[in-house]
Amino acid sequence: MASTLPLLFAAAAFLSACTSETPNQPAPTPAAGDAARTQPAPTTMDFYSLRANSLEGQPADLSQYCGKVALVVDLASKCGYTPQCAGLQALHTEWKDRGLVVLGFPSNDFGGQEPGAPAEIRSFCTDKYQVDFPLFEKVQTKAGEGQSPVYALLGKASGRLPNWNFGKYVVGKDGTVRQVFGTRTAPDDKELLAATTAALQ
Repeated sequence: MASTLPLLFAAAAFLSACTSETPNQPAPTPAAGDAARTQPAPTTMDFYSLRANSLEGQPADLSQYCGKVALVVDLASKCGYTPQCAGLQALHTEWKDRGLVVLGFPSNDFGGQEPGAPAEIRSFCTDKYQVDFPLFEKVQTKAGEGQSPVYALLGKASGRLPNWNFGKYVVGKDGTVRQVFGTRTAPDDKELLAATTAALQ
């Protein structure tokens, strides 16, 4: 009997450890409407561990931006908010020496407002808004089959996916999502600039 006691104690400890684990929690449901900004819970998911394709289809490691603050935006050429491209470019130009990079991900998810081929998107952004911040391949931001890994991570990390073009994610130097801003938040919005400044410190 004495020889079986250690085995019984070991089995009890194993069962206790298994049943005391916290079950995996489902990802939060993206917020409805277009609230201007949300503050996600802290996360260890690393945006800079991902890969994406450039607008021209060349593989690109997002790790090249590690140590910078990224403002990630879903773009569309035929949206009422498309003039925000001018403000995004101004922000990129004025703040890049401070460590900010704007990353643009064209998407046709909302209203079919980005129907163009890569060459058309590049020409439009360059000719009309003199965009020189990095542009990536057209992506699906919405959840489901075909969703971009970039937006899968952004949605899971923040609890919010874009509900229209020009949603904005502030990603910190360590690759964590710091704050999310809605479509109507302009690139020169004081709260967006404050969040960016805090991330740069």
